[in-house]
Amino acid sequence: MLKVFQDWLHRYFSDEQAVVLALLLIVGFAAILTLGGMLAPVLTGMVLAFLMQGLVNTFERLRLPHVVAVWLVFTLFMSMLALFLLVLMPLLWQQLSTLFNELPRMLGEWQSLFLLLPERYPTLITDAQVLQLIEVVRGEVGKFGQWALSFSLSSLPMLVSIMIYLVLVPILVFFFLKDRELIGAWFRSYLPRERSLITRVAQEMNKQIANYIRGKVIEIIICGVVTYVAFAYLGLNYAALLALFVGLSVVVPYIGAVVVTVPVALIGLFQWGLGDQFIYLMVVYGIIQALDGNVLVPLLFSEAVNLHPVAIICAVLLFGGLWGFWGVFFAIPLATLFKAVIDAWPRSEQAALQ
Repeated sequence: MLKVFQDWLHRYFSDEQAVVLALLLIVGFAAILTLGGMLAPVLTGMVLAFLMQGLVNTFERLRLPHVVAVWLVFTLFMSMLALFLLVLMPLLWQQLSTLFNELPRMLGEWQSLFLLLPERYPTLITDAQVLQLIEVVRGEVGKFGQWALSFSLSSLPMLVSIMIYLVLVPILVFFFLKDRELIGAWFRSYLPRERSLITRVAQEMNKQIANYIRGKVIEIIICGVVTYVAFAYLGLNYAALLALFVGLSVVVPYIGAVVVTVPVALIGLFQWGLGDQFIYLMVVYGIIQALDGNVLVPLLFSEAVNLHPVAIICAVLLFGGLWGFWGVFFAIPLATLFKAVIDAWPRSEQAALQ
């Protein structure tokens, strides 16, 4: 048994660069797991700066000085942040408050519809099953009410955290954009001189993550805006709130679109019943989802991430359980990181031939 373990170590860790890369990965993940809460503003600033670095590079290719390009991109970022805080957030908060106030009445309407099902489909569903379903829905609504109450009671610390983010994150974004080369040189100074393996993995991941994250952000914005315009034109209640859900649903492959269909269908059913407007709503929503999956995604993700659907779902479940929303958002890039490391990992040729 000991010889098998020694042969395995010799095969995969005989190269010094492999050992250094393994240590970097272990230290990096350990730091995020243990210090992620405290370093959340720094990590958020790094992600946002990474998203905007491509625009800075574009301005620099137009022969603008680095500082001017950084200030232009940072000004655009602050303008978008102000638009979100002053225009979109009040609208979303108003619709969320209205939805919460109407939940009891909506629950009563849905209960009436559920009670009609045994009469229309006696062979498929019984009165006991309907009553059990109603109890489950009431329990979930009660949990939501308790969450909303606890959320309101703990809103003061959360507001302090939000204010800290609103001050620190823009400052960090600016310095990450402005001093990118300086910070990179400082980090590289602590790495070994011979680091071709680390460089190869880093270049592969930079290309994959840049393609995925920027494309995913653009997809969220396009899907959210198109959905809001379509829902508002149809006159659907809570159009902005549902459009936000639809936009964020693209973060979770295969699952998000199915999950977000439920609130869209329930609110449409509550507002119009099983009439023509409800059918129009579901047809428009289906067209949006079809265009997203068959047109928008191939255009945005020209460099496809070569991962099996099972690997993608496992990565979403694993990293989502570890880091919540951000874990779900970065699940595919992190899975791609592991794949790039495995593909580039040096192996002892002699051991590999045995």
